[in-house]
Amino acid sequence: MGIYAVKTTASQEQTVADMIINREEPSIHAALAPDSVTSYVMVEADDNSVFDRILDEIPHANGVVQGQTSMAEVEHFLSPTPDVEGIAEGDIVELIAGPFKGEKAQVQRIDEGKDQVTVELYEATVPIPVTVRGDQIRVLDSEER
Repeated sequence: MGIYAVKTTASQEQTVADMIINREEPSIHAALAPDSVTSYVMVEADDNSVFDRILDEIPHANGVVQGQTSMAEVEHFLSPTPDVEGIAEGDIVELIAGPFKGEKAQVQRIDEGKDQVTVELYEATVPIPVTVRGDQIRVLDSEER
């Protein structure tokens, strides 16, 4: 049993992964179409002979890359990255959701465990710390750059 990379047409990765899984082949165990990898789907199968039978019938599937990959090489695709990754204290951000949508703010504190950021609004006359989820902000200017 191993993990194989199936070459696909660009932007059709999820479609190909769904079609492979929906075939219900007993020798195919899982299919993964990571957003960060273009034109490839990772498929866990008993051996690569199953692809000779099914890939001709699946549109947008163009073939299998020779050899197989290890679980260690695809493991990082399986764990989600926190939304606060890449944000640093002092960064200038824009709130893109919630009651302060469209406001600019400066990052004061980052809580990676809860995936939250405490920011201070720019246009406020009195500095009020506001805690928002990491997916509700967009970095405009970073001090590290």
